Amino acid sequence: MTQDVTLPQWGMGTNEAYIVEWLKSVGETIAEGEGLVEVETAKATDIVASTAAGTIVELLFDVGDEVPVGDVIARVRAAVE
Repeated sequence: MTQDVTLPQWGMGTNEAYIVEWLKSVGETIAEGEGLVEVETAKATDIVASTAAGTIVELLFDVGDEVPVGDVIARVRAAVE
């Protein structure tokens, strides 16, 4: 089963962010809460943590892309227990 990781809302005035750098690649494992991507908003640069644990199966944006808050940025396949 895959889980979607979305771009979170940081503040009332933040509607989008730009992808600065992916910290993980497709095929790598990631823990819930581990840094996935560095993003830049109008006011700050921040790390978005994964909300799922498992193997990254898809990164939906490229470096430099503008991403609306709430959009799915990655998909993670849950680890089989």
